Amino acid sequence: MTDRLMKVNAYTTLDLVDAVARGQEFETEAFAVANATSDKENPDCVRLQFELDNMTEEHLPAHMEELELTADQARTLAADLEKHADRIDDAEE
Repeated sequence: MTDRLMKVNAYTTLDLVDAVARGQEFETEAFAVANATSDKENPDCVRLQFELDNMTEEHLPAHMEELELTADQARTLAADLEKHADRIDDAEE
């Protein structure tokens, strides 16, 4: 990801995940970076960031998606992720 907009380092949440970019007339699989972060001083939101590897994606210019979540929204999302992770664990048993 040479044109990366996000900084990827030891603190990045997930530095290599499978992703899919979907549009009305295309669907492209790519690697991606996913990160959850907040400001170090006086945080007022959780930022959930995604960036697809644009080396293989031909429909979108280099870009990053970012959600700004309140603490309650972040907890709701985290709980839903846990629920679905548990479903995967249960299916694998």
